[in-house]
Amino acid sequence: MILQISSLSVVTTENHMEKNDTETTNFILLGFFPEFRYITAIVYITLLIYMAAFTGNTLLILLIWLDSRLHTPMYFFLSQLSLMDLTLTSSIVPKMVANFFSGWRSISFLACGTQIFFSLTVAIAECILITLMCFDRYVAVCNPLRYPVIISPRVCLHMIVISWAGGAFTSFAHTAFTLHFHICSPREIPHFFCEVMAVLGIVCEDILAYEKAVVVTSILVLLLPLSLILSSYVLILLSLLQMNSPEVRNKALATCSSHLCVVSLYFGPGMCIYMRPGSAKTPRLNQGLFLFGTVLTPLLNPLAYSLRNKEVLSALKKLVGKCQSSR
Repeated sequence: MILQISSLSVVTTENHMEKNDTETTNFILLGFFPEFRYITAIVYITLLIYMAAFTGNTLLILLIWLDSRLHTPMYFFLSQLSLMDLTLTSSIVPKMVANFFSGWRSISFLACGTQIFFSLTVAIAECILITLMCFDRYVAVCNPLRYPVIISPRVCLHMIVISWAGGAFTSFAHTAFTLHFHICSPREIPHFFCEVMAVLGIVCEDILAYEKAVVVTSILVLLLPLSLILSSYVLILLSLLQMNSPEVRNKALATCSSHLCVVSLYFGPGMCIYMRPGSAKTPRLNQGLFLFGTVLTPLLNPLAYSLRNKEVLSALKKLVGKCQSSR
């Protein structure tokens, strides 16, 4: 009997120790703007915007898939951009809203690493894809006769693979390196999701060297592509000025202006977060920028292309007409 009680006590102690070990590896998400009085209203607005963004991007992907007139490289890239937007916002917003309404703020070490990996993968892949979309526009405007040869379906597929693979490889390196640091107790992340700069803000070690590595990566992922994009658009603008047809010029300008709007939406917040010295020490500003990038940008992206694009609007009217006639 004494032996049974002793063994039971040992098992209980071990289970308790395992539970404590598990709890110490978890993180606590403090949410965004905890001191703000109208935080509930912000959460509801965020949820509504997320639902609108989810619907808009899903509809855009569906239109591009169903309408044969949209089976071109530009719309193929656009559908991938919408897919990336869906992945990014869906990996962050539902978890954030669920945490707020349930009051459960804990997130496991594995879940935190997964969230960092997917958010970084998609964000970097979007930057690469937007740069490649600019190359597509450059060839379409400056070398239209050779466009079908240069931007072939095989080349399009390679561009998509490069975007996703480049994002995943860079993200994996940063995720693994960020989570290997010793985290200070009580492991509270001042953010509404697990994000690299927020996690670095609660690290107990000297991370100056790694912060420099983040800046270098940001230059390669953000500044270098942005420089290529701006250089390409200078050449595109010079070609447009030499065109004799106002109709062709206006159509090209409409498409390029939509792409430039998307470029500013994606690159602006990213440069403010990852290329600003001491970014890990300004969690409130980072939260606002990420709220814009992960919620508003996925909503504005399909609007920038659909509302100003006659082909997309025509495909939407065609789909609505089919739905009405089938009733």
